[in-house]
Amino acid sequence: MKINGHGHILPEPSEIPQFMKDKKLFSIDEDRSFMRQGDWARPITDSSFFFDEKLVWMEKYKIDHAVMLNLSQIYCNGWSREDANDAIRWQNDFNYSVHQRRPDKFTCGFVVQPLYMEDALKEIERCVTELGMRLLCLPSHYLTKNGEWLSVADESVDPIYELANHYGLAVEIHPYDGQKMVKLKDDFWRFHLVWMMAQTADTLHFYTLRNIPNRFPNIRTCFAHGCMLGQANYGRRIQGYDGRPDLFENANDPRGSLGHPNLFFDTLVHDSYTLQLLKHRVGVDQIVAGLDDPYPLGEMEGVGTSYPGRVIDFAIEVDIITQKESDNIWNSNVLRWLGQEKIG
Repeated sequence: MKINGHGHILPEPSEIPQFMKDKKLFSIDEDRSFMRQGDWARPITDSSFFFDEKLVWMEKYKIDHAVMLNLSQIYCNGWSREDANDAIRWQNDFNYSVHQRRPDKFTCGFVVQPLYMEDALKEIERCVTELGMRLLCLPSHYLTKNGEWLSVADESVDPIYELANHYGLAVEIHPYDGQKMVKLKDDFWRFHLVWMMAQTADTLHFYTLRNIPNRFPNIRTCFAHGCMLGQANYGRRIQGYDGRPDLFENANDPRGSLGHPNLFFDTLVHDSYTLQLLKHRVGVDQIVAGLDDPYPLGEMEGVGTSYPGRVIDFAIEVDIITQKESDNIWNSNVLRWLGQEKIG
C-alpha cells in the first residue's frame, strides 16, 4: 500500500459558508478556476484539488491512501477571534467529512490557532474526542496580538503540546505567510521557493533547542517539505551552539534530537540528492512520502519532468535508497508517524 503523507483538498464552492465569502476570508469561484482570500487570488491548477477528481488521480498513480492536511489559508494569522474560531471549526468539519466519505482513502488533519489558546485547546478536545481525528496541523509561525511573529515551537504554545501529548497525536508543521513576516517584494515566488524553507528550518531550530521531542514523548511530529534548509543548516547550528554558549542558556544541544524517532520529514524536497542528505542526516526510518499535491510545487505531472513519486523513484535508480527503504517510506514510516498499525 502506498500512502501519501502530504496532500491537500479543496471544498466545492457550495461547501464554503456564506460568512467566509462575505468577509472575504476564503472562497472558490463557481467555475472552480480560482481560490480567493481578500485581494489575493491563486489559480486552481488541477482538478484533483477536489474530492471526486482526487480519487481518480490517486487511482491513476496507484496511491492507495492519502493524508490531507488543512488549507494553509485557514491558519487564520491576524484574524479576529470570532473569524478564526468560525473558520477553523468549518475547516476541521470539512476535513472530517472527507475522511467520513472515504476512510479507506483519506486520513485528515485538523488545525488550531495558537493565539487564541483557550479556543485552540477546546478545538483539540472536540476534534479528538468527538470526531476521532488524530493529526494536528500547525503553522510554522503565528502572529501574536502585539503583531510579533513567533515560532510554533515557542514556549507560549506548550499548552497545545501538553494536550497533544496527552492524546498521543501526530503533528504536522507547515509554513505559510512568509510575505507577511519578511519585508521583501513578492517577486519570482520567493516566499514559496526560499522563505517557506527558512520558516520550517527556524521552527526546527527552536523545536530541538527546547527539547520538545523528549519533553513531549507521545507526540510524533512531521516537518513539511523535508525541512530542507533545516537539514543543510545543521552544521551551522552546531557551530553556533558550540561557539557562543552564552546565547544558548537553558537550551538543549541540537545533537540530542538528530534522528529522533519522533521527528519525521516528508520527501517533497524536489531532487534525490537532497533526499540523500535527508537520509544521511536523520535516517531513512524518519522519512515519509509526501507529494504536496495538487499544487504545482508538489510532485505533479506536467511540471517539467515531475510526476507523483519521482524523487523516490530516482533515488532508487541512483542507489540512494533501496526498494525496501522506498516501500517503508511509502507505508510503514507514514503509519508510525500517524500512530497507526494500519489504514482503514
